[in-house]
Parts: sequence; C-alpha cells; structure tokens
Amino acid sequence: MRCVIARFPFDLVKSDVQQSMTGIKPEPVTGDSVTIGRRIFPVKQVGEVITGQDRRDFTAGEVTRALTRLGFTCHTAPTVVRAPALTPLETASAQLGTAARM
Repeated sequence: MRCVIARFPFDLVKSDVQQSMTGIKPEPVTGDSVTIGRRIFPVKQVGEVITGQDRRDFTAGEVTRALTRLGFTCHTAPTVVRAPALTPLETASAQLGTAARM
C-alpha cells in the first residue's frame, strides 16, 4: 500500500511491518499505540522503524492512518479528566473532616 508519511511516499506491506518490528522491544506507551502481533508499540516507535526517519519528522496521526489502512489495530491515548480544583475553604474543610458550608 502506498502512503505518505512526513511528505515522503512509502510502499508498506503488513507482513513487512510485522517483520521489521520482530525482535524490537516495545517502549512504554504514553500516547497513541498499535498492536503488532501480541505486542503493543507506540506508533511513533513503529513509524521510526518502518520509515527510517526521526520521530520529530512525522505525526502520530500519519502513522496511525497508514497502519490502520494496513489492517493493524490502533489505540488512541486515553484522555485524562481532572477533578475541579478545590477552593481554599473547601481544602481546609476537607482537612478538618467537615463539610464546607456557604
């Protein structure tokens, strides 16, 4: 399959991608990821291996689109929902173990 990553055309084949990632240890996943075989790799790591380019030259979205079109299962980074910040009164009340009343 022909795809463009970082403005360069590549002819990628699923079996070639699998073979390229054989023997490579997956890095810790902090963003988007892809399942290749029984392992989960960060898409930036896979992109670097299959294109030979520096990770800063392409986006995770470019590699994710290409790998999805090849038939790999890609996963998006989980979104973190932060709890709303407490006011100083609520913080003091929580430390004292009483409910804040306004």
